[in-house]
Amino acid sequence: QVQLVESGGGLVQEGGSLRLSCAASGRTFSSNSMAWFRQASGKEREFVANISPSGVTTDYAASVKGRFTISRDNAKNTVYLQMNSLKPEDTAVYYCAASVYYRPSTSGLINYWGQGTQVTVSS
Repeated sequence: QVQLVESGGGLVQEGGSLRLSCAASGRTFSSNSMAWFRQASGKEREFVANISPSGVTTDYAASVKGRFTISRDNAKNTVYLQMNSLKPEDTAVYYCAASVYYRPSTSGLINYWGQGTQVTVSS
């Protein structure tokens, strides 16, 4: 069993930055791929970024590529999402996710979800 707890969300102005953190419990963190998804009000949950178990390989949704950076610290059982140049359309609840599948980009491949953290970008 893996438990994920996100933090770092909040209200930020357009063009600003936030860093989300996700602390994971359990001994399997370093063997899981990790990902971030988001869900805006009235919309389906969508993929944002993923990272391989070693942290070497990452992938991003086109809408955030070049602005967001996913990273992980396996010694601290933590994954991060650095979000720069934020836009109002980035407003959503952001979910941390863990998977036994390699670098998942769809919700169906996720084994564990965090509770989510709200990010609101004002214009």
